[in-house]
Amino acid sequence: MTTELPTQYQPVEIETEITDLWNAANAFHADPDDPGEPYCIVIPPPNVTAALHLGHALNNTLQDVLIRYQRMLGRNTLWMPGTDHAGIATQTVVEKRVLDEQGKKRTDFKRDEFVAKIQAWKDEYEAQITHQLKEMGCSCDWDRQRFTMDEMCAKAVREAFFRLFKDGLIYRGKRLVNWDPATQTALADDEVENHDIDGHFWYLQYPLEDGSGHVTVATTRPETMLGDTAVAVNPTDPRAAELRGKNVRLPIVNRIIPIIEDDYVVPADPESSDEKAKYASGFLKVTPAHDPNDWDIGLRHDLAVINVMAPDGSISNQHGWEDVGEAEFVLGLDRYEAREAIVDWFRSNEMLEDVKPYRHTVGHSYRSHVPVEPYLSDQWYVRVTDDRLAGAALRAMAPDQRTTPSAPGSAGGRAWEGKLRFYPERYARTFETWHENIRDWCISRQLWWGHRIPVWSAGPQKISKTEKQEIIATQNIGDRTYVCLREDDPVLIAEIEAAGFERDPDVLDTWFSSALWPFSTMAWPDDNPLLETFNPGNLLCTAREIITLWVSRMVMSNLYFLDRLPFTDVFIHAMIQDGEGRKMSKSLGNGVDPLDIIHSHGADAMRFTLASMTTNTQDVRMPVEHDEETGRNTSPKFDIGRNFANKLWNAARFALTNLDPYKAGRLKSPRLSLADRWILSRLARTIESTNQTLDEYEFSTYAQGLYDFFWRDLCDWYIEAIKPTVRDSADQQFVLATCLGAALKLLHPAMPFITEKLWQRLCEVTGEEQGLLCRAPWPTTDELQIDDAAEQTFERVREVVNAIRQVRTQQKVPPRQQVPFSANADGALAETIAAHAELIGTLANVSLEGAGPDIEPPADAAATVLGEAKLFLHGLIDADAERTRLTKRLEELNKSIHTLEARLGNESYTSKAPEKLVQQTRDQLANAQRERDSIDAQIAALG
Repeated sequence: MTTELPTQYQPVEIETEITDLWNAANAFHADPDDPGEPYCIVIPPPNVTAALHLGHALNNTLQDVLIRYQRMLGRNTLWMPGTDHAGIATQTVVEKRVLDEQGKKRTDFKRDEFVAKIQAWKDEYEAQITHQLKEMGCSCDWDRQRFTMDEMCAKAVREAFFRLFKDGLIYRGKRLVNWDPATQTALADDEVENHDIDGHFWYLQYPLEDGSGHVTVATTRPETMLGDTAVAVNPTDPRAAELRGKNVRLPIVNRIIPIIEDDYVVPADPESSDEKAKYASGFLKVTPAHDPNDWDIGLRHDLAVINVMAPDGSISNQHGWEDVGEAEFVLGLDRYEAREAIVDWFRSNEMLEDVKPYRHTVGHSYRSHVPVEPYLSDQWYVRVTDDRLAGAALRAMAPDQRTTPSAPGSAGGRAWEGKLRFYPERYARTFETWHENIRDWCISRQLWWGHRIPVWSAGPQKISKTEKQEIIATQNIGDRTYVCLREDDPVLIAEIEAAGFERDPDVLDTWFSSALWPFSTMAWPDDNPLLETFNPGNLLCTAREIITLWVSRMVMSNLYFLDRLPFTDVFIHAMIQDGEGRKMSKSLGNGVDPLDIIHSHGADAMRFTLASMTTNTQDVRMPVEHDEETGRNTSPKFDIGRNFANKLWNAARFALTNLDPYKAGRLKSPRLSLADRWILSRLARTIESTNQTLDEYEFSTYAQGLYDFFWRDLCDWYIEAIKPTVRDSADQQFVLATCLGAALKLLHPAMPFITEKLWQRLCEVTGEEQGLLCRAPWPTTDELQIDDAAEQTFERVREVVNAIRQVRTQQKVPPRQQVPFSANADGALAETIAAHAELIGTLANVSLEGAGPDIEPPADAAATVLGEAKLFLHGLIDADAERTRLTKRLEELNKSIHTLEARLGNESYTSKAPEKLVQQTRDQLANAQRERDSIDAQIAALG
């Protein structure tokens, strides 16, 4: 380490130097046998689809603040890093790249060939993500970096699937799923994003079979009418009775379908405030294969289920639709092309009764962003509705964050019950509502990239499990036998495939492996010290949009497989938006790469700014500026952090040049000056408040508190107070070294690079043992004392100094010019001024001429009011000019006083206006009268 600090702070040089220092010491490695209470955070693994953005920078900064804080508190800390394979998203971006570059589709390759292309993409972006995290200063245990498809995690996924399958909590079922026609895979409910879109209600006439008329159905999706198997009417509808037992002839298809009665149908009411009733015709086309509500109606009435679409969303008769009738003209058309063609058919046949514009909510794929299609499909499900999963998750919640007193089916007495807490508290409601209304989780995905489902199936078979019951589980579903293998055993696989079993081609939902992240990364299911030490962990820091996608599933999985929580605290951080309140994205060009900010401002500036902006009440707006020369995006918001880093560097350089190892290392005198006692008291309060804010995840308060202490208390006041004397005072050097060292420790979690560099230099100067700051003990208040008297006295001194500085500014007094001053003040303030005249003189560059209740100012004194006291700065004014200025001000005050007195004399105002406003008027009057009296006295003093 160099022994001299450069005059200017250069982030790039310092960050490289400190990174090398940490790496050489392997400073962030966690060992289960290390001393200290365990503290663990598992990183929300970023997807390997692309590089990190500023939202990741925010999330990982907050995690690093906490992990560094806990490490310095002496806890045995593990921050587990890793990445997620992100099945749909990664396969989609690679398919797009291959299509753009080679003009080929995924199906033009063998499965292994295409997976190899995705693997190459993964390797590229995983390396980039790791580089970004390290450049940001993330103190992860890089020796333990994991990937959701690496060997360790794959073993855990296989084990978890096997156990759930064997316990009957994984099953196969044919039902409606959320289908993404773009990626051609099923989605879970929480992978669907609802967006309001502009559409229409089309009113289609269906003729009655007996020729006696027609009924009119209202629909927003005319293309699905090809799969209608009934028309429903509410039993209370006056038309229901005369239509009972009748059928309609489905247009185009010519299918005869019944008219049924069901309470789900909304009766028509054009005057209703209910949008559904307002637009309803009273007759509902029922398409069980293409609408979840229709599916439920179909189950109640035992209706046929007819699928008229192919997986790509086109109209097809190859997937369960046989009675095509006259619908050949729509076969092969995209669902939206088919919609137009069918509407045109009804219009040309004079069976389109009406069309009304209608804005409604439509589910979209969270990855491809196209509208999802309810689609009848065979899929694998996890029975999360089981009490052992959803019920356990509810029982894990802190009781005071539940809206209902207890979870149903509570077994009671489990150590983890009531221990899961959300910050901010409002997000507990999201978690609770999800589990109270949860539906079974569709976990199979029609992809090639992901964990292959370990199930083989064949026609009815008998599988002998007498010798292999620990590694084989079976289920008989319909006319097929399904076999799940616990291990990837080539011999056993060959044996069952020789018996006619075929492996399921699908892969598992990405979130299945992510749900195991808190323990799959620690070599579960093998018993090992890492797992026993760091699971359960302590905190999950994540975004609100994946409370259902990820937080829920980690809680259920950890409870089910290990009978303990994965973490006790969930902190939901703010979302970063651009200056217009939009979510940052590449397509909008408003995204920011963290490396761009590190390039323009430095990692510490980025981290401190992000922490200071993270409140628990609102999202973070970040105006984005583009540098045409470098092609990088940045934001002026980060100037806050850069300015503070420069201030920290410059103040530390001053302190270090004024510290003597012998003097700074020990306290010589039992009596400290007022400034010394005040700054040590402020330090003690700052340590206490910092502990509290970090324990409660109040990051902006943490950053602002340290900003105030270092910049205002330490630099603006204490260092200024001791500048003339610190070189000769052992006490002041000790206090300065103590405050600087503690400030570096408190700031280290947010600004690790610069504080580590300055700490190394401070240890050199003071002669203390030179260790790493990231491993140094957190400051305590054991040897500090909160001194209320010193703080109160110093605050009075500051008021005097600020008042004097204001007069100096008004009178344009040069900073180096010392000015005599006096004070007409009562006993207490006069005593304070007299006792601390030297301190006031240092801070305000004045010399005290006298203080007391009988002090009269000279004619050339500029005056100011401080409460009931008056301060006079001698020799600053021309008496005639000052008299003119004061007289003009007195006239303004008298007018204001007259107006305020008239307002308060108006009974209508004082009786009807809000009390707060009336009191504000009284305060304004009192202040104006006080200033008027002071100016009267000043004019009198001028003669």
